[in-house]
Amino acid sequence: MLAADRASAALGIEVVDHGPGWALARMTVRPDMVNGHNLAHGGLVFALADTAFACACNGWGAVTVAAGADISFVRPARTGDLLEAEARVRSRSGRSGIYDVTVRHGDEVIAEFRGRSKELRT
Repeated sequence: MLAADRASAALGIEVVDHGPGWALARMTVRPDMVNGHNLAHGGLVFALADTAFACACNGWGAVTVAAGADISFVRPARTGDLLEAEARVRSRSGRSGIYDVTVRHGDEVIAEFRGRSKELRT
């Protein structure tokens, strides 16, 4: 799945490691990733968290997609910041799952993301 993910590749997102129910991804905020306040665009922070979420929920083997997601921005990120997104499964039942992703810059929490997944029937 990740090898075919052109959007994540275009953003420079690297999946450092992953397994069933967890993943660690990172991205450096580039100058073309900031908004009019010179802060990392929230949509791109969301994209990093979403990539970690996707890797975590697809690690079980079944084709899994997002059923929904929410994000809370805690602190701004800036050009040059290396952001890391760590995804962890919170709950799985049937074809549904809930995953939490924390986006950090060093020890600072930048955002908290919660994703809801659904395994597709194949």
